[in-house]
Amino acid sequence: MPDQTKTSKISGYGTGGVDAVLSVDQVAKEAATISSSSPKVERLEALVSGNAFLEIRNLRAGYGKMEILHDFHLSVGSGQSLCLIGPNGAGKSTVLHSIFGFTNIFSGSIIIDGVDVTGLTPAQKLSKAGIAYILQDKSVFPKMTVEENLLMGGFLKNKPAEAKAAADMVFDKYSRLAERRDKPAGVLSGGERRLLEISRALVMQPKVLLVDEPSIGLEPRFIDMVFEILDDLQRKDGKTIIMVEQNAKKGLAFADIGYVLVSGETAIADSGDNLLENPDVGRLFLGG
Repeated sequence: MPDQTKTSKISGYGTGGVDAVLSVDQVAKEAATISSSSPKVERLEALVSGNAFLEIRNLRAGYGKMEILHDFHLSVGSGQSLCLIGPNGAGKSTVLHSIFGFTNIFSGSIIIDGVDVTGLTPAQKLSKAGIAYILQDKSVFPKMTVEENLLMGGFLKNKPAEAKAAADMVFDKYSRLAERRDKPAGVLSGGERRLLEISRALVMQPKVLLVDEPSIGLEPRFIDMVFEILDDLQRKDGKTIIMVEQNAKKGLAFADIGYVLVSGETAIADSGDNLLENPDVGRLFLGG
């Protein structure tokens, strides 16, 4: 069941003052010093509410012959949210890519609801395992209408009738999109496009949402809107959410679980609230 105890709220960017800013190189160097005592698998499992729904076990993965993730573990329960933070190049997006099938898997496994899905293609991950990926890059089709963009979710899952019904539910839920139903997606604001991307993923009726940088390029008011939508999807619809978020304060305030990644490994794992209070995390990633 989703954890109902999460109460922290951070509005807008939630960043620190300029006097607290460290360079990228400084962050990477100092982050490496906290990775010497990586959490054991038992610690990761203890953060899960109920039984683990999505697990990554002993994963070694990367691109071409380059290994980015080293003996990586992850565990999250059904209806829980997990946020990955860390310095640039730590392997955060590679975790999402690996779950969805965009990387080379050298060893290890990815388990969804007790089923090994490691070898499935991205299309099979969507159709058979119920995993949807909301990309970091803008992925709407600007010349297609808002409704046509939504229906693309059904095309990808090869269930157009179900997609039409799901799209109607989206319009019932989000008046902002309903008002622009017949407008080309290219006229939408940045926040509205992000809402459309999330909604299109929902038309696929996934169990797991992989969300890469939901706040990137958005004004604070739209960042708040996007996180409110994700919160609604988790708390009310029971979606399991794994996200990468450079806005660490916002991501950790949202998530039940937080992992700090350094050089392809988990350096710290705790509840999102506890990581917000962790002095090392605060100094390196929260602006002081």
